[in-house]
Order: sequence, then structure tokens, then C-alpha cells
Amino acid sequence: MSMKYWWVNQKKTHKQEIPGGFLWSPKIKSNGARNQFWDNMTLMEVGDVVFSYYFGEIKAVGVVTEPAQTAIKPDFGKAGDNWSSEGWYVKVEFKPLDNPIKPKDYASVLLPLMPDKYAPLKDNGDGREFYLTELPEPFAKELERLIGNEVDIKVAQLTDEIDLISEPAVDMALEEALIGRTDIGPTTKSQLVKSRRGQGIFKSNVRLNEKGCRITGITNIKHLIASHIKPWSESSDIEKLNGCNGLLLAPHVDHLFNNGMIGFSDNGDLIISSKLDRDVLRAWKIGEVLNVGKFKEEQKEFLEYHRQKFNLSN
Repeated sequence: MSMKYWWVNQKKTHKQEIPGGFLWSPKIKSNGARNQFWDNMTLMEVGDVVFSYYFGEIKAVGVVTEPAQTAIKPDFGKAGDNWSSEGWYVKVEFKPLDNPIKPKDYASVLLPLMPDKYAPLKDNGDGREFYLTELPEPFAKELERLIGNEVDIKVAQLTDEIDLISEPAVDMALEEALIGRTDIGPTTKSQLVKSRRGQGIFKSNVRLNEKGCRITGITNIKHLIASHIKPWSESSDIEKLNGCNGLLLAPHVDHLFNNGMIGFSDNGDLIISSKLDRDVLRAWKIGEVLNVGKFKEEQKEFLEYHRQKFNLSN
């Protein structure tokens, strides 16, 4: 099946969806009615290209990395107050454009290429308020031409990054206990299981706070694990999905952190356990004196739990 092209209006959600690497929409309106622009989420396929539109410009390009799944609402802050708690979640990796364009400036060439139904632009060139619509290939190709060759370059880069590293090993007994619970629905169960593996909504929520591994500096998401600060098995259901209860870590750093070999002070100083062989740090080129930057107040609460659990102190 050939690649499809999509237009997403992210006026309210770009601050979460672009850095978080996802799209999310409710499934139905408050009155129970369906919405075609939300149903479109289920038609997206891996490899499809997404043009991000907000504040009158195409500002980013993305590639779908996983198809739609049912998921609870990510942390949108006040932007999502009126939306239902369950909806469609599609993983999309984005790259901001160096050369954003205003489609309205090119209305004369774009308007004739728009579909008869669900067109993304009004007759005057302004964007419509709906969320997601499919673009005819001629329209998408004209957008690419207007933006320039960075679309092809960034789509190629994103396509190369679709395959994520293998999920870490998990304690199946803990997962089976969760799956056996009767007090939560199947969607919440699925998201809680995925949160243990550092995937799904949890990873997206962590990415709203963390841009990369604070120790190695790696920002390529395919080489990073969303690691719980307060262990998954000891967290409440809310804490399991809370983005402030997580860090993006390179696999070897995740290994040290999860086993209590290292931790962090509230001001970002690296704390090293007396149980850790310093030769490991030297082999992995991790400095013994290191500050990784400030943490948010809510992150500090989880970091304190981690320090106490593993008896880490400055």
C-alpha cells in the first residue's frame, strides 16, 4: 500500500505532541457522536507522512511509527480539560522545519489541489479548525515543493529511526497480577503494562519533561529507555503513567539507575553508590563529578523516593 499524507492541526496540542512523539484524539464527542477527523486516526499507517500545522504555518513534519491504539489521555494540561479520558493514540516522530511556510501565502496554487471534502484550508487560505485530515498526493507534493528539500531529508531521517530498540526484560509475574485485576478497564491495563516496559503513553509523558539522556547527552529516542524513578512495582496507577516519575536514559545508564548504583540530588548532582565499582564508570566514560541540570519540583519527590530506597546520599 502506498504512503499516505496527513494534515494535523496542533494549535492546542503542539507543545505536547511534537516533543512527545504522538498524536491523540478522543474517540467520540460528549454527546456520543463520532467525528471523522478523529476516526481518521485509525486510518494512519506506519510510514505515512504528517504535516503539522499551527498558528497559520506548517512548522514540522512527522512520520507514523505505530498505528492507532486505544489509550488514556496524555498529559495535555489545561488544553485537554474538556476531552474524554480515553481516545486514539498514534505514535508519530516529528522534526521541526527550518523553513516553515504559511499556506495562506500560497493559496492560489494550493486551493485548486484540495480535496472536495474535508479540505484543510478555507477559501481564503486560513486553516480549518478540525484535527486530522488526509491530503491528496498532489496537494502534499506541492507542500513539499514549497517547503523545499528538507521535507525529503527529514522524512528519510525519521524513516530510518522507526525501529526502536528491543523492550527490556520484564517481570511477567507482576504483569500477570496486573492483568488479573478487575477494578480497572482493559485500556488502563494495557497502558500500565506498557509503562513498565517504558513505552506508550508513559514514554510520551516522560518526553514532555526530558529531552534526552542527562548523562550521555543522547537525544535519539530509539536509543533511550523511559525509566521509572520510583519503581513501577511500588508506584500507584497514577504514578506509573506520570511523566514526572521518569527519565530518558541510555540503556547502560538505565541499568545503573534501576539497580540503585547511581541517583541524582535535587539540584542535579550525580550520586554514586558505594556498591558500584568505579571502573565501570571509567569504562563507560561517566564522570564521578557530574551535574545533569535542574529537575522539576514533582520530579524531585520521586528522586527523593529513589534515594531513600537505595540509601543514596550526597
